[in-house]
Amino acid sequence: VFTDPILMCGPIIAEYLSVPSVYFLRGFPCGMDFEATQCPNPPSYVPRLFLNNSDSMTFAQRVKNMLVHMLEFVYCKPVFAQFEDLAYEIFQKKVTATDLLSRGSVWLMRYDFVFEFPRPVMPNMVFIGGINCGQKK
Repeated sequence: VFTDPILMCGPIIAEYLSVPSVYFLRGFPCGMDFEATQCPNPPSYVPRLFLNNSDSMTFAQRVKNMLVHMLEFVYCKPVFAQFEDLAYEIFQKKVTATDLLSRGSVWLMRYDFVFEFPRPVMPNMVFIGGINCGQKK
C-alpha cells in the first residue's frame, strides 16, 4: 500500500490485508515518525517543528525544545485517538498509532537532507527531496 500515513487509513488497510506499506510524507506531527522507526530523536539535539531553532541551540533553546517535546504527548494523543478506536474495531485488540506506523516497510521522506537539520535516520528511510519542485525559469 502506497500511502501518506497522516490519516492512518493506509496503515490500517495494509495491516488488515497483511501487505507491506510504503509511506510518502513530508513531515509527521509529534515526532511519531522517529518513534515508529525507532530512530534516535534526542530533544537536546533535534529541533522541534515550528520553534525556528537551529541545530546549534543555546541552553535556553534546548530547555524550550525539551518542554515542547514533553507537551507533544498531551496534544498529539487526541489527534490519533479516533484512528486508534477505528483500528480497535477492525482488529479487536488495542493498537496504537505508533504500532501501526512501525510496520511501514519504506519511508519515502520528501526532505532534502542537505537543507534539513542533521539527524540520525534508519535504513528504511529514503530522502527523495525536490521531487515536487518547479523548473527554474
